[in-house]
Amino acid sequence: MDKMWQGRFQKEIDTLMEDFNSSIGFDYKLYEYDIKGSISHCKMLQKVGILTKDESDLIVETLEKILIDVKNGKIQFSVKNEDIHMNIEAILTERIGDLGKKLHTGRSRNDQVALDFRLYALDHSRIISNLLLTWIETLNNLAKEHKETILPGYTHLQRAQPINFAHFLLAHSEMAKRDYLKLKNYYELYNYCPLGAGALAGSTLPLDRDFTSKDLDFISPTNNSLDSVSDRDFALELLSIISIGMMHLSRLCEELIIYSSSEFGFITLDDAFSTGSSMMPQKKNPDALELIRGKTGRCYGNLLSLLTTMKGLPLAYNKDMQEDKEGLFDSVETYEKSLMIIVPILKTLTVNKDKMRLACNEGFTNATDLADYLVNKGVPFRDAHNISGKLVYYALNNSLSLLDLSLDEFRSFCPLIEDDIYKAISIETCVNNRNTLGGPSIMDVNRVIELN
Repeated sequence: MDKMWQGRFQKEIDTLMEDFNSSIGFDYKLYEYDIKGSISHCKMLQKVGILTKDESDLIVETLEKILIDVKNGKIQFSVKNEDIHMNIEAILTERIGDLGKKLHTGRSRNDQVALDFRLYALDHSRIISNLLLTWIETLNNLAKEHKETILPGYTHLQRAQPINFAHFLLAHSEMAKRDYLKLKNYYELYNYCPLGAGALAGSTLPLDRDFTSKDLDFISPTNNSLDSVSDRDFALELLSIISIGMMHLSRLCEELIIYSSSEFGFITLDDAFSTGSSMMPQKKNPDALELIRGKTGRCYGNLLSLLTTMKGLPLAYNKDMQEDKEGLFDSVETYEKSLMIIVPILKTLTVNKDKMRLACNEGFTNATDLADYLVNKGVPFRDAHNISGKLVYYALNNSLSLLDLSLDEFRSFCPLIEDDIYKAISIETCVNNRNTLGGPSIMDVNRVIELN
């Protein structure tokens, strides 16, 4: 089979080179976008008089049938046709003869792939946005149920101050909201049409780029033909957003893995999202969470790979850019699947409230509130901090919590302490007195939930 570029060559392509050069093994995923772009290009060619209406109608009708056949698994793509663009064109020409060869008029595979790949990225940015909205809603709904569920907050993975589980969940909601807003900005930033840029310098034919841009729901055509075919910022940006989003999911997964361990016991994962051991009958492993955590590294690798590929490329198109797709396809699919599975994981987990509450008492998470109590009694904060630390040390040595200490024991360290100390450092008071904007009090948690 002759290649569409065969005219200049005197030898057949080596079979090893043919396989190495082919991208149909992965860019077949672009078939729907390729056909969509080809239909729009065909309509434009008719509008400017390059194709007759009958020619255009037949091409469009045939492309629509090809799309249905591909979706129904009736078409096998060929490595000999190199990529999705040439495969679709070959099938079209096979069905309608030489008229199919007219479709590529005024178009290069360079602007064709730039269009297809951009359409794919924009489409999946919308899919991911909707998945993020579902994720945010899930976090907020669970937060509504756990405004009074108290657990330790951590720094350095050491118990620090008491918060409520709602506040913990809403922290992850804030991360997800940032990811959503990035994608909203992404769509506005990259929704421009490269079709018509040709190989690198446009065309001498009277192409109507405004028509194709509008027909494909872009804001407008791109402004520079060199940049249009060589730009992969839209792929890099989406890879970056996905990498950060996966990092956010991975951090939550790490916490849930720790919280589900026997040592913590704060949560219990549903059996449907856990697995067992092939050797140890008692095991219940958080594999879904671990897989999200593990796949995050792969998404980082895809971003770094494309950054490295693009860093030394001269304008305009270079074959190196064929390496742009597999990584993005992989990251998109990984992130979408991760967002899909994290929702039912969270919805079905059991929150062990008593263990969370007990950990707050045992971890002296109210020590800061003891220092604040002393400050309100007129003690300088540094002195109050020192007194509170000594009381913690005393309680530790006597296997007590701060709330277990008698008033006399408290007063032996500071005579300003009165019997109101027990209410002041109760775990509930510690949480709900932190009513500064963005704090864990029920009042502010309610405010954030309403905002979401």
